[in-house]
Amino acid sequence: MKLSRAAIVVYVGLVFASGAVLGALGHRLYTVSSVSAKTTRNPEEFRKRVISEYQSRLKLSDAQVGQLSAIMDETRTRVEDTRQKMKPAYQKIHEEQTEKIRAMLNPDQQIEYEKIRTEREAGREKQQSRAPGQRF
Repeated sequence: MKLSRAAIVVYVGLVFASGAVLGALGHRLYTVSSVSAKTTRNPEEFRKRVISEYQSRLKLSDAQVGQLSAIMDETRTRVEDTRQKMKPAYQKIHEEQTEKIRAMLNPDQQIEYEKIRTEREAGREKQQSRAPGQRF
């Protein structure tokens, strides 16, 4: 079966177009994934976004926006108080875990374990200095 030049041009054009579509979809998928992976959690930006969405979608009056803001302030205070009350319990559980791990390790492993803990602590402090307002 012999194809005409026009049919060959159409097929090549279809292959090119399908490649372009797949490339665009792949690029979009990659871009969306990489952007969402880099998002930071900023409580103030989140709060502004929520208030803005509620204000526009619920058609809140200025008085209602003020009430919403007060409710969110109260909630933030209560959550932070609860978090601070629970923090010692979490720390105790973590310390117990650390002691159990140390107990199962031989002396050489314990030295390496302490290095790992030191590295993680340094990383945690670095992350908290860049992103204030994070949990614990």
